[in-house]
Amino acid sequence: MSHTEYLDMFIEESQEHIQAINVHLLELEKQPEDETIIGEIFRSAHTMKGMAGTMGYEDLTNVTHALENVLDQMREKTKLADTETMDVLLEAADVAEEIVEDIASGGEGKKDIQAITAKLLGQSTRPEAEQETKEKTSINMDWNEYDRAVIAQSVESGMQAYAVQVTLEENAMLKAARAYMVFEALEADGHVIKSVPEASDIEAERFNNEFTAAVVTTAAKEELINRVASISEIETVVAEVIEITTTTDNQESLEKAPSPDAKEVSSPDRKRTETNKTIRVNIDRLDKLMNLFEELVIDRGRLERISGEIRSSELTETVERMSRTTGSLQEIILHMRMVPVDQVFSRFPKMVRSLSRDLGKKIGLEVIGAETELDRSIIDEIGDPLVHLIRNSIDHGIEMPEKRKRDGKPEEGHVELRAYHSGNHVYIEIEDDGGGIDRERVLKKAVENEVIAAEDADTLTDYDVHQFIFSAGFSTVDEVTDLSGRGVGLDVVKNTFESLGGVISVHSEKGRGTRFSIQLPLTLSIIDVMLVDVGEDHYGLPLTSIVETASIKSSSIFYVHKRKMIDFRGNIIPVMFLEDVFEVPVEREWDRENYSVVVVHKGEKMAALVVDSFIGQQDVVLKSLGHYLRDVRAISGATILGDGNVALIVETNALL
Repeated sequence: MSHTEYLDMFIEESQEHIQAINVHLLELEKQPEDETIIGEIFRSAHTMKGMAGTMGYEDLTNVTHALENVLDQMREKTKLADTETMDVLLEAADVAEEIVEDIASGGEGKKDIQAITAKLLGQSTRPEAEQETKEKTSINMDWNEYDRAVIAQSVESGMQAYAVQVTLEENAMLKAARAYMVFEALEADGHVIKSVPEASDIEAERFNNEFTAAVVTTAAKEELINRVASISEIETVVAEVIEITTTTDNQESLEKAPSPDAKEVSSPDRKRTETNKTIRVNIDRLDKLMNLFEELVIDRGRLERISGEIRSSELTETVERMSRTTGSLQEIILHMRMVPVDQVFSRFPKMVRSLSRDLGKKIGLEVIGAETELDRSIIDEIGDPLVHLIRNSIDHGIEMPEKRKRDGKPEEGHVELRAYHSGNHVYIEIEDDGGGIDRERVLKKAVENEVIAAEDADTLTDYDVHQFIFSAGFSTVDEVTDLSGRGVGLDVVKNTFESLGGVISVHSEKGRGTRFSIQLPLTLSIIDVMLVDVGEDHYGLPLTSIVETASIKSSSIFYVHKRKMIDFRGNIIPVMFLEDVFEVPVEREWDRENYSVVVVHKGEKMAALVVDSFIGQQDVVLKSLGHYLRDVRAISGATILGDGNVALIVETNALL
């Protein structure tokens, strides 16, 4: 049995169980009498204990076992889910998470757990519970002449022969590994001479949660039972003395002491539980599948171009059918990579509970839309920025209970975290009902930091002023705390989201609250772009950033503060020539009277990008420029077009 064979599965499932324990503990704190929630926590802890025991991580096994004891008493109504108990249970979950993280990083899962186990035992009013065993009375095994000879010889040498029947829990994980541990326990003082099913079937997990072993040993019956019962996820253990007697018809029988709690053993042919029709797939395999599909998309573009040039009806029909098929395949692959944002959101209720206590504030967190799905590659990146934004709302936004009461607000502040789909984007919003952003204080700090000139301060809208908090090193906090006020953070948050092709903005009303809004693409691999020409070069502009395309007269361009501007539907927006931005060599014998422009936006900001011509809309594969070219301004990547040329993908957010 290879230890590493199941390591990835163990880590992944342990993380899921810890996440479930944390979520349900916070629910239990609000509904301390709900036995269903207690049962969910108990099952997660019990399963983790079994997996940890199988993998040999003793510290994790001991912590989850102590946690399990407290939960068991809560189920039996001998322990209340009061604040002190919940604090200890949450701390135990933290310790378990630290052990799993150590294992995931290549450690041995060792940790000083004396303090937390002492706290858990202090919450527990019962001694260490022994595994309960139920007696059964029919252990049937067929004996051949060899078996009978071995048993007789063993008894003569002072050993005893037992038939040991073991039933695993219905939802037991790694049944073969569990059976292997049972055999090891039985052979500590003897030998297993026979098993039903046979060892090869047990190793291949071809048995229905129940197996029987015949063992000759020097151990006593009770010791044998306790040794096997100590293994996790064992539901029942029965050991009976084997006494082979020959009857008149030469049939062997087992003579056993009767049990008042006798229960009939279920048939080995009982119907198996229908398996769940899902499988776990390593994310690396999905990445390889996506890479292969990206190559297919590039070839599809080339075929579409060739079809347009040859003008063969059969080829055109085939390419159109291929486009529809690959379109459906693209949708399936992208959905395979989608995971719920709950993987990130689930960590926040516990964090808010802890921080609100540290700050002496009363704060409630409401999570909406946790089932909303995002590409796995984006999910992995947004956790830390969201942590910072929520900490910002708790520390800067929500006022102390006394101040809220004076202002006519409820003592408990409210933070809402929500996610939802809109078009080809996912929006994540963090909103609080705190004091909001002080416009004058932000402006004063912006002038001090030379972010803006003092004479321009009064011309800015509230929205523009609020965006200053994303400037590097910007902070209005006078006192440095453990949570914030160090002048770093929100600029990094902004850069992280923009590197993912997203946009972050903030809206605030003094005395009413603040809302951070993040717009993220569904995926980063295959995007829709508008292909344009600038000189002899090709560029792709993400469709999600485009407001519209237009043709303008050169006479409509005017200057404001030495910058080229146009009037676009009542808004004065800047004009940017891409040939100047990217220093594209263009030779023209005369000035153009008309310009082709693409109007793009970032939040409420807009600009008109001047190009030479439009090629058209196309699905393209976004490829990284590599380590040597990763800092190219306003370029997020490149793609290969159908004619073999390379087109650079413009990062419009950076331009704006």
